[in-house]
Amino acid sequence: MIQDIKIADFDYPLPDERIATHPLSRRDSCRLLLSRPDGRLSHRRFSELPNLLPPSPLIVCNNTRVINARMAFYKSSGARIEVFLLEPLDPSDYVLAFQCRRRCVWKCMIGNLKRWKEGQLLMNLTVEGREFQLSAKRLETLDGNAHAVEFTWNDDEVTFASVVDVAGRIPIPPYLRRESEDADTDDYQTVYSEIKGSVAAPTAGLHFTDDVFDSLRGHNADIRYLTLHVGAGTFQPVKSDTIGGHPMHTETFTVERSLIEALLDAITLHRPVVAVGTTSVRTLESLPYLGAAVMNGRDELKVSQWEAYDGTFAGFDTVTSLQALLTYMDKRQLNSLTASTAIMIAPGFRWRLVDVLVTNFHQPQSTLLLLVSAFLDRNSSSSGTQWRHIYNEALKNDYRFLSYGDACLLFPKTGLS
Repeated sequence: MIQDIKIADFDYPLPDERIATHPLSRRDSCRLLLSRPDGRLSHRRFSELPNLLPPSPLIVCNNTRVINARMAFYKSSGARIEVFLLEPLDPSDYVLAFQCRRRCVWKCMIGNLKRWKEGQLLMNLTVEGREFQLSAKRLETLDGNAHAVEFTWNDDEVTFASVVDVAGRIPIPPYLRRESEDADTDDYQTVYSEIKGSVAAPTAGLHFTDDVFDSLRGHNADIRYLTLHVGAGTFQPVKSDTIGGHPMHTETFTVERSLIEALLDAITLHRPVVAVGTTSVRTLESLPYLGAAVMNGRDELKVSQWEAYDGTFAGFDTVTSLQALLTYMDKRQLNSLTASTAIMIAPGFRWRLVDVLVTNFHQPQSTLLLLVSAFLDRNSSSSGTQWRHIYNEALKNDYRFLSYGDACLLFPKTGLS
């Protein structure tokens, strides 16, 4: 069974010196390890990507924008309390939360919690010449050691978006083992980032430049965007021996009607679907299951962790499912659809939409490595061998790993679906 897969089968040695702590000066100059459908590997540069893709691809990117989620407050005693924004609670909508004036509530992780037993934390801020005070009050404890935190500030003209921009810092990944720097404000954003909400970047997109996009359009690529706000759960290690014991994190995503229509056209015209990053993969591969749930009369727009492996959904048709989503949107006069997914993509997963994957090199024993393995050996329910072949090759040839590292262009060994 899928849930019996051992996470130890996805381990590999990753020396600290192979983890890129800073990006290259030019985004598209990074190395690109190409894994072809026949399993052959070759070493390229990311700037070559447009020439390496199949003709007329549909390319899907995640346009989420990383927020300054790390806020450092100081008590009168000098104790430093870090409040890490995870997701909005009141209001729960990201757009509305950032538009709030005077008050909002967020789900947060708190660093040095033992020094904040009660009372308010205060921070003096200045936004566009306006001086005011930000207050943080801890409310109830939530699941996963998180807390509800109420933020208030005494200025009707200042939005929470402005508060975060001034009060917070970019939350670079913990495995970089350094504090965020001013350069990370730009480096840790894709050039197409737009919708605020992530606490981690969709890092496969960090390599794209305007020149790469211009070249892709010259190759008749159809470039589309979705929004999935990456949560801190993306860094959550798998602590159980088998993946069945790992609770997959839930993330919110939004897709436009035009993207669903483009996916249907791609299926009809046999245009390859290229997902930029694992967050785009998780969103795209969740859509057919969301459509199947709608067809079955489910009201909740959510894909659960193991739904893709439930025999109930094994027989549905992908085109019919996507069309059901469009019908659902038509009845409610929606131009975009917001839902959530906790989908687990592991060896044995049935792929329905993604034909080609652009991604970075991921941490050992991570759910992202499970996804890569499932993609490369999509006809196998075992851990497969191609991912290990790729990672061994990258380690042997001094590739840079993780968020600020080099990239892969991956084709499944069985060829395009």
